[in-house]
Amino acid sequence: MDSAAPKRLWEHKDPSSTNIYAFKRHLENKFQLAFKDYEELRQWSIANINQFWEEVWHFSGIKASRAFTKAVDDDAPMFPRPRFFEGARLNFAENLLYPSCNPDEDSYAVIEANEESRSHVTWKEFRERVRQCSAAMRKLGVQEKDRVAGYVANHCNALVAMLATTAIGALWTAMSPDTGAHAVLDRIKQIEPVMLFADNAVAYNGKVHEVQEKLKAITKEIPQLKACVVFETIPEHDIDLKDIPVAQGKAISHAEFVQSVSDEKLDFAQLQSDHPVYILYSSGTTGKPKCIVHGAIGTLIQHKKEHAIQCDISPGDRLFYFTTCTWMMWHWLVSGLATGATLVVYDGSPFRPLDGEGKGELAMPRLIDELGITHFGTSAKYLSILEQKEVMANKLVNLRTLRAIYSTGSPLAPSTFEYVYRAFGPDINLGSITGGTDIISLFGAPSQISPVYAGEIQVRGLGMAVEAWDFQGKNVTDTGEPGDLVCVKPFPCQPTMFYGAGGDKIYKKSYFETFPGVWHHGDFVRLNPKTGGLVMLGRSDGILKPSGVRFGSSEIYNVILEHFSEVEDALCIGRRRENDTDEVVVLFVKMAQGAKFSDELVKKLKEVIRKELSARHVPGITDECPDIPVTINGKK
Repeated sequence: MDSAAPKRLWEHKDPSSTNIYAFKRHLENKFQLAFKDYEELRQWSIANINQFWEEVWHFSGIKASRAFTKAVDDDAPMFPRPRFFEGARLNFAENLLYPSCNPDEDSYAVIEANEESRSHVTWKEFRERVRQCSAAMRKLGVQEKDRVAGYVANHCNALVAMLATTAIGALWTAMSPDTGAHAVLDRIKQIEPVMLFADNAVAYNGKVHEVQEKLKAITKEIPQLKACVVFETIPEHDIDLKDIPVAQGKAISHAEFVQSVSDEKLDFAQLQSDHPVYILYSSGTTGKPKCIVHGAIGTLIQHKKEHAIQCDISPGDRLFYFTTCTWMMWHWLVSGLATGATLVVYDGSPFRPLDGEGKGELAMPRLIDELGITHFGTSAKYLSILEQKEVMANKLVNLRTLRAIYSTGSPLAPSTFEYVYRAFGPDINLGSITGGTDIISLFGAPSQISPVYAGEIQVRGLGMAVEAWDFQGKNVTDTGEPGDLVCVKPFPCQPTMFYGAGGDKIYKKSYFETFPGVWHHGDFVRLNPKTGGLVMLGRSDGILKPSGVRFGSSEIYNVILEHFSEVEDALCIGRRRENDTDEVVVLFVKMAQGAKFSDELVKKLKEVIRKELSARHVPGITDECPDIPVTINGKK
């Protein structure tokens, strides 16, 4: 299919009813403007970054004890990172626990789900749990800018621990309990946490997995640790707390930790706008993982813009994302509280039915039906699996509440776009989105006033001056040519710093050395000048360059997924050996169950790739492999 004319799949039936339309009208009335479409609105947002972010602050209802003097200088450089909303005093946790919409305290803040049970937590109950935990942490001596770590699954107690931490002004970091002790220590030893929250065990796909030995290995290597607080995540599962070494205290159950606190009110430290709240980590492929620090206002206002304005999430909606606490999408999910939405947090396999019976592929669609989820987030890999199994969810369960599906982690193939509209319904906003740990948010986002086209992320986010540049630094955005994703103006969710010695140098090298003064994100993309859509082509460091022609591996994957049902998955890489005169494209394929790899299949693969793409895209070597290595979020 011609990349300039992809298939149009969706338009909002009533765009004037949406939050983004209301925001657009507000700007038009206040500044005597008239935006003919989303892109004109975005262009204004990046030409007037101070006015734009001021208006997002007011429109989205940021809660602060002291007003800001200015959002940001319109002419501010990207590096060193400029201050945003200087002069303001606020608390990140307060904005999530007491959103401006003031939800009924007896309505649900969180619905906790796993493979075995469901639990509903009201705003009143949720705030009380955070109050108790925060008071106990203060009693222990946790202070502003201390680091607190979680070794926890995606459940309500993880939310409570994070909010109790950020209420004090301490920094939160977390990893999933399926992460090995060595990988955990590679990260948290760098930041020297004073507290660790952990699960007593974890359950996945019907099996309970121990964590005690890993927990022992972790705690004995942290000399600053004052306490290890253990949640009874798996009821009646025994863990020997005395066997867990804590250098300056002890391991203690969560119940014991909070039982002795007084009835003092929940206190929110009022801090500078850029006060750090989260530490996330780079992948660690080129040395120790980098400790990326994100600040309060950058995280909060960017998420509120994305949730309320771009995604049309409103008070009372139910927001779900299948994620772990390690992934930045967990942080994106939990900020949904600030819009007054109910969070649905899930821990377990996405293919495990609640009753242990029936088709596993319907576990998540049944969850949508059961809990009334309005906005459902997942990985591209998950949707691809449903597509391959031809699961027609809307014919098997009731999806009446569902308004949006979000997909990230890897590019979503055009065929999967079309599958989602067949299988989940024609009125759903399919938001293929892209961003990353580095910005804890999105560059490519949904829009309620823009169409969805097959294979394309709808739009570049408001306030995000995203362009595509070729390797020489030439802007190729309007030509439709592929290039590196860059951002040319400051945005509030730039990291506040990298934690540790030499952080400033690492920060600059990570984002601002490829194109001096311009954020280089590391993604290879193409922007469609006709639709305004964004096509993800892979990582810049994984770009294939046979005979000097640059292309992304996702182009190969899209063709295979569309034309070869016998291939379950594939991995495409570039090989360079000493005697190779050029880069050789190597394609590994994992066959679907019951399908056979053959010379005839290889011949057909090459023919279709040549026809659909070009002769340059045809792999020099194609071979079978037993499996494709992926991260926990489905990235190859």
